[in-house]
Amino acid sequence: MVQSRGARGLQLTGSQEALSFPASQLFTNCDHFPSEFSFVVTLKIPRLANKRNEYIFSLVEEESDRLLIGLLVSQERLHFLFQGPTGKKRITFRAVRLADNHWHTVVVAVTGRYATLRVDCGMALELVYEKPFPSDLCTAHSRFYIGSRRRWKGLFSGLLRQLVLLPGSDATSRVCPSSDPRLAVLSVPQALLTMPITPTGNDIVPLYPYEAEVFITPGTQPPCAKAEEGQLWFNTLKKGLFLCDGRLWMPLLQEKERLDYVEDYQDLYTNSETFDIEVFHIPSQGLFAATANRETNPGSGIYKWVDGKFQVYQNIITYEARAWKYFTVGNKMFLAVANSKGQPGGEWEESVIYKWSSRKLMFLPYQTIETHSALDWEAFSIQEQHFLAVANHRRGDNNHNIDSVIYRWNPGTKVFEVNQTLETSGAYDWEFFSVGPYHFLVVANTFNGISTNINSTIYIWLGGMFQPFQYIKTVGATDWEMFQVKDRYFLAVANGQKLNERGPSHYNINSTIYELNVITQTFVKFQDIVTNSAVDWEFFSVGEEKFLVVANSHDGSSYSLNSVIYRWQGYEGFVPIHRLPTIGCTDWEYFNTTAGSFLVYSSATSPLSKVFRLKTY
Repeated sequence: MVQSRGARGLQLTGSQEALSFPASQLFTNCDHFPSEFSFVVTLKIPRLANKRNEYIFSLVEEESDRLLIGLLVSQERLHFLFQGPTGKKRITFRAVRLADNHWHTVVVAVTGRYATLRVDCGMALELVYEKPFPSDLCTAHSRFYIGSRRRWKGLFSGLLRQLVLLPGSDATSRVCPSSDPRLAVLSVPQALLTMPITPTGNDIVPLYPYEAEVFITPGTQPPCAKAEEGQLWFNTLKKGLFLCDGRLWMPLLQEKERLDYVEDYQDLYTNSETFDIEVFHIPSQGLFAATANRETNPGSGIYKWVDGKFQVYQNIITYEARAWKYFTVGNKMFLAVANSKGQPGGEWEESVIYKWSSRKLMFLPYQTIETHSALDWEAFSIQEQHFLAVANHRRGDNNHNIDSVIYRWNPGTKVFEVNQTLETSGAYDWEFFSVGPYHFLVVANTFNGISTNINSTIYIWLGGMFQPFQYIKTVGATDWEMFQVKDRYFLAVANGQKLNERGPSHYNINSTIYELNVITQTFVKFQDIVTNSAVDWEFFSVGEEKFLVVANSHDGSSYSLNSVIYRWQGYEGFVPIHRLPTIGCTDWEYFNTTAGSFLVYSSATSPLSKVFRLKTY
């Protein structure tokens, strides 16, 4: 029971069966639905998405699942469905705005060939259909479903205050005129008529009305999409209160957790060696991970989090895939793969964008883009425009000084088109970030054909394009990670190797954290950390604590190394607290589930990646 805008209504939750009852409970003496009748409904519905219909109620045959009667609402229409002698019939009242987050009382009266609609005791809207409503519509072995059609699709998301079937007459004269036509009463349950006690006399209490616009869902994590935006969820496991922002559950009140230790949780067997892992969430479907695998067949894997573990969900043919990127454009969900090799016999290399099919529940090819030994995709939005940046590493075997490309989504053609090219040298990674109103894109340049000791470039968005903002000297840079600690902005670069023309390369070198100096408006060195051919940084938080984990891949002789978790210690910077044995580690991803917090790493030397669970106290 929820009170909203001065009136109480019921918000429907639970299974469809729990919100249903046999038709025989109403039709005790005769199985036939009345040929003349009225429905009176008082409801409050939030704005609905285009083409979305929600059932106020339905009458369904239990064995055949055939719809006998249904009353549906959409953004600007009300539909009455019934089973006629020759099949299902639909009567649609158009230009009826019920989904506006206000209370409305609706009267639908059916007599012979006529159907009449009145909203809030207003003017009658009458429709005439070909044949009269059937007088022999049998309701035996059928059930009424309140707020659904016995399926998950089309569930009623608003509030119901009254829902009345009145056989034999038009109910308008029973509810109209009314002093409050939006809340006109025919048969409202007593519990919904009762209002909170209004303070009187000298009671020292606030005198503003009681309002509860949100519903708190307890227990396991519910879906969080646009339809759930603004709703609250109480996590009984972590004893925390979370708010849905339309995409993710954001913590409001939560017990302060602290990282205790890290435990081995799952061996994730992959199709072949893995260069990258992308963890993402699809609304109403759950948590997924995409692995970028070396071998073409069976290709790269998509895994779904089921019963607390990643399980194989889909395989996609890729060509020495180096990275995945999940992103959305409006309500469309995409997954882009960076292929570093071309198809056998192909004239050039192609990377592919896949689109999630809500009908087939899998990713399907959507667009192919010519790339050159692509190692990374970065997706971002600026002023409601959607972009993709590809890191082109080299053309052929030797030419590393080539253009990387920024693509922009064309809403007319519904594909990504070239928007800008930027000169890069062995580009390995892109990172997009914003500071206040300013938007930045930084590239990790690895090799210019001669040296790894070269500049990587931070670009700033000015005049509808990216322009150089700052050059930073890096050493075989492979990754940038931007993060924020309170009001301080940082960039961490993973330096891979230092080439030595007269001797062996150096892999044990400094990776560096830079901080934005707001006075000089540049990034300045904050801290050096010794790493072993670092390939990735991942920033994450546990409670109020901040962490960085580095992917150490090679020390010149071995790929079996410790990758390290560093904790933010304020003035001391980041200090090492946990050393995790890894083999050929190339990527870290942090993610949360109802079972806790996790880290997963990919191995470029073994078809075995690992999931670790973060134990907290």
